[in-house]
Order: sequence, then C-alpha cells, then structure tokens
Amino acid sequence: MNEKKMSSASKKRIGLLVVVLACVLVYFFVPRVNTGVNSAVKTLTKLDLDGVIEYIRGYGTYAAVISFFLMILQSIISPIPAFFITLANAAIFGWWKGAILSWSSAMVGAAMCFYIARILGRDVVEKIATKTALESVDVFFERYGNYTILVCRLLPFVSFDAVSYAAGLTPMAFGKFFLATGLGQLPATIIYSKVGELSGSAKTLVIGLLCLFALSVIIFMIKKIYNEKQAKKSGKVN
Repeated sequence: MNEKKMSSASKKRIGLLVVVLACVLVYFFVPRVNTGVNSAVKTLTKLDLDGVIEYIRGYGTYAAVISFFLMILQSIISPIPAFFITLANAAIFGWWKGAILSWSSAMVGAAMCFYIARILGRDVVEKIATKTALESVDVFFERYGNYTILVCRLLPFVSFDAVSYAAGLTPMAFGKFFLATGLGQLPATIIYSKVGELSGSAKTLVIGLLCLFALSVIIFMIKKIYNEKQAKKSGKVN
C-alpha cells in the first residue's frame, strides 16, 4: 500500500514538473507569450487599480479571459492581493458579473496553489511564496486551524495565496480546503465587487476605509502572535 502511494505521489510530482517545464519553455521561446506575461506582471506589481482596469479592458471581447488569467497568475507568482483584480472586474463587467468572474478564477488559483504545495513540497513552495510568508501563515494555522482560511480570505491585504500554499502542506483534505475557500472568499468578493462598481470620491473613501480596517486587523494579529511567542519564550526560560 505504501509503495503504491509513493508511486502515485511520484507520478503526480513528475507530471507537475513536466507541466511547469513546458510552461517555462513556452514562456522563453514564444515571444508573444513572453511579452504578454511580462506585461501582465508589470501591470499587477504597479498596484495601480486604474492601470489594471485599462489593461483588462484593452483586450476587448477577451477581457474576461485575460482577467481569469491574471487572477491565476497573481495566485501563483505575484505578491499582490486579488483585491485589485476583483475591483477591476466590478468596474468593467458590473458588480455581479465581476463577482462571479473573480470568485471562480480565485477558486481555480487557490486550487492550483494547494496542489503545487501538496505535490512539490515545502522546499519548492518556499521559493515561490517565500519562507517568511509561509512561516507567518503557519502561526495562523497553529492558532486557528481550518478557520485560518476563512479569517485570512476576509482580509484584503493578507496573501491568501500563501494560505493556499500552506494549506497544501498540511494534512487537510482538498474538499475541506475548497469548501472553506469558497465560503471564505464569497462575502469579501461580493463586498469588494460592490465597492468596485462605485465611482469618484465614494469609491476612494470606501477603499481607504477597507485598507484601514485591514491594516488594523493585521497589526492586531501580529501583535497578538508576537506577545504569545514572547510568553512562550519566557515560560521556557523560567
């Protein structure tokens, strides 16, 4: 039984590595793909909402496909949150169509991150998501368990992609992860989509309040985790 499991895991690992290698070769040897990916990454890393909206709109009838691709791209390799793409989708397609597009593409991205981690292991994931990001999420998993996914998805500036990778490194079943992901991201996706449909000063105000709320929660959690670590160290010393 163990040999069969190991054989199955090895086949999955080899299969994923072949897919990754094929993607890398296409990226380097197909100029249009290279230019397109570089342009997409450049657009995302500027953290410019208007720039993301303009970029997606520029593809006309293929805008939804490009948005789907961008969400998956940011899930796997980009450090920015999906928050920007969700807002852009709402501005371009309307709040409910944008919400469906954002939710479904984020689900695919999360599933890919989960399986990349599950198949390739922590050493590879640390190179993609960084060791620091994974360690910070590990603390959340230790404290909140499966609820980590629900908590982190509600915060717009917490890298849920790192959470997806970290979840793949735990014994958590994919079904539970996928369900928690879907439920956890749904309220946030609807809220951000409604915000994305606003315009002018109202939109700026709401985005500012969301950022302030997210920052406050993150600071609170970091402080709490830091205090707990210090308390554990003090206990060990004593």
